[in-house]
Amino acid sequence: MEDLKLFDNTEIAFQLKSNKELDRAHFLFKMISNEPLVQIGTALTNFAIKLHLPVEGIIRATVFDHFCGGVNEEDCLDVIDDMHTKGVSSVLDYSVEGKETEAHFDGAMEKTLKIIRFSDDRTAMPIAVFKPTGFGRLALYQKIGEGKTLTESEQEEWNRVVARYDAVCKLGLEKDVEILIDAEHSWTQDAVDHLVTDMMRKYNKDKTIVYNTLQMYRHDRMAFLKEQHELGRKEGFYLGYKIVRGAYMEIEHERALELGYPTPICESKLDTDENFNAAAQYILDNISEISVFVGTHNELSSYMVMDLMKEKGLNITDNRVWFGQLFGMSDNISFNLANIGYNVAKYVPFGPVRDVMPYLIRRAEENTSVAGQTGRELMLIKKEKARRKAAK
Repeated sequence: MEDLKLFDNTEIAFQLKSNKELDRAHFLFKMISNEPLVQIGTALTNFAIKLHLPVEGIIRATVFDHFCGGVNEEDCLDVIDDMHTKGVSSVLDYSVEGKETEAHFDGAMEKTLKIIRFSDDRTAMPIAVFKPTGFGRLALYQKIGEGKTLTESEQEEWNRVVARYDAVCKLGLEKDVEILIDAEHSWTQDAVDHLVTDMMRKYNKDKTIVYNTLQMYRHDRMAFLKEQHELGRKEGFYLGYKIVRGAYMEIEHERALELGYPTPICESKLDTDENFNAAAQYILDNISEISVFVGTHNELSSYMVMDLMKEKGLNITDNRVWFGQLFGMSDNISFNLANIGYNVAKYVPFGPVRDVMPYLIRRAEENTSVAGQTGRELMLIKKEKARRKAAK
């Protein structure tokens, strides 16, 4: 096992944070660690935004600036450039959620195309990302996933969704920018999986450009990975997967209970951890055919992937293996990995403050529900504050 103290180095983890930013991070994680406070804060924020109260300045100065890179691409440049001086790349993530019109879907596609062009001459941005429901209606994905017949207008609508994916993946290939496609809820994911496989078939002929996302808290994802691998081998295209534990556990459980079908989620956190690690192992065992973006805030999983790379004689700069964390979280993993030369990218959300609030609220709620995550962040921040004080 790699040196288990690597991620304890707070001097490297927080090297880009001023004392003021460290104090803000301490305040935010302290707030997030209090579940009732998160619920009250969420309700008040939603209320204020609906009433168009002038709260954007307060939000921008606190939670937004900690978890987001800026309101647009240009606004993110300082963050991107600063992180890149420390070896950490950026994946700009247009985090506007909950829009359902064709104009918004076209807008999200144009934004993603702009980011790919924006990335073209920047080594700091080798990867782009989009969310499937940013490119098409959730209900449409669901209907297709359930195998229902589309009306003529729905078929035309779906053709536009396919064209959006195609435009982004095509430009990714032209500009040599890898494309990560995020995961959705299980009842919409089947349609996404079929479409992303089509994109891999078309654009991953010579190497991996297009990546699907596997939420490993789903107990069926290992079987899916193996099936896709067989398909890729048979048809002669490369595969790419971002592996994550998952983001919609409560919603998945509630829907399964309500509609009376078995939950798609693993029985326990341990099962999820084992599933995640099994996926990482399987991909690294087949690295000549499958590339991986290891999206995790889990230190043990990160150490495990490092060990596997060493065991297989893979260079730590091998472009087929990336580590990724969210901006504003797990800097102890990102910056310490980058410091010794691994490929590391931060997901950097951006967008207008008001439009990004659903993302930020989800982030706060997820942090509250992830046992130990917020406590670990707080402990590291306190340790670094004490280190700086002692060094004066």
